[in-house]
Amino acid sequence: MPVLDNYVNVVEAAEVLGVHWETVKRMCREGRIPAKKVHNMWLIDKKDLKKFASTYDEPRRGKRINKQ
Repeated sequence: MPVLDNYVNVVEAAEVLGVHWETVKRMCREGRIPAKKVHNMWLIDKKDLKKFASTYDEPRRGKRINKQ
């Protein structure tokens, strides 16, 4: 579909950002990533993702360590 060539879904955006796809979904819901929700899918414009990725610098979380 040529109309959708300029958009990526949350899985593709997660690969670009190096985070889990649910993290991207949450950031879309919170309005941190400009996105459009079509039915049950978030669509992110590639230009907006590139702009967001250039400023995105959150620490990546790993497994929690139990301190006893």
